[in-house]
Amino acid sequence: MLGFALAIIIGSILGITLATSKLADETLGSLVVALQSVPSIVWLPLALVMFQGGPTAILFVVILGGTWPMTMNVRMGMKNVQPILIRAARTMGYRGFELIWKVMIPASIPSALTGIRLSWAFGWRALMAAELLGRGGLGRTLMDARDFFNMELVIAIMIIIAVIGLIVEYFIFNPIERKVLTRWGYAK
Repeated sequence: MLGFALAIIIGSILGITLATSKLADETLGSLVVALQSVPSIVWLPLALVMFQGGPTAILFVVILGGTWPMTMNVRMGMKNVQPILIRAARTMGYRGFELIWKVMIPASIPSALTGIRLSWAFGWRALMAAELLGRGGLGRTLMDARDFFNMELVIAIMIIIAVIGLIVEYFIFNPIERKVLTRWGYAK
């Protein structure tokens, strides 16, 4: 949960920065696109060396797994704010930070919600992958079951991972999505 929360915060800040600064978008934006294409598990050897293994290495991989989709969705959500909303806000005197905070961020919340959902999915996958080499959790148990040829346990853990994903999707994200879509007038 900590890695997921940090990925949301870091990704949101980066996304807002990329959406509001042309210089940042042209420089840092390319780096974000490049880093997004690197699978989270590829960072694990570096994380293990940097943090001498342990939970910090896993946290690092989860943060990297979730940050990039959040960044890109917040960026695109803010870049796709309807121009009429921005013109109307400017007519009412909104400028700079006030325009971003009171118009662009609220208008991009549906995209940010998609970013949060993707961030969860990528972070969850990164966690499972990082735990394969860690000292605990479902990923480590999965590896132990594989090593002992306990295929029933392997299948059981795969089902547990899928069920946790479904629970998060249906009991957390779906209710939030319904509220957001209703609030923003996208609900049918």
